[in-house]
Amino acid sequence: MIREPETEKEWEVYYSIRSVEDPEIGISLVELGLIYDVKVEGETAEVTMTYTSLACPAGPQMKQDIETHALRVDGINEVVVHVVWNPKWEPRSMASEEAKMQMGIFD
Repeated sequence: MIREPETEKEWEVYYSIRSVEDPEIGISLVELGLIYDVKVEGETAEVTMTYTSLACPAGPQMKQDIETHALRVDGINEVVVHVVWNPKWEPRSMASEEAKMQMGIFD
């Protein structure tokens, strides 16, 4: 993750979306390093994320899953998901050690 959550509510959203997995890889989007930012202002959560590739067929599903999980947090009534391409996802530097091991990246 590029920016660590700062408030208790941001952490709640972060932990709620932590269970969302890339359906093709079977690893948490958080562990993959695809979640770049979580911000909460009032009752609105904003999540900035990317996909593993521009043509990711599971992208819309992952975006919907992020929205669904963020809305489970008490006090969150709106979720805005921003999909960005910069910085480009690079699993060797962005994924957790556990996720890299699951993907067979050993360096």
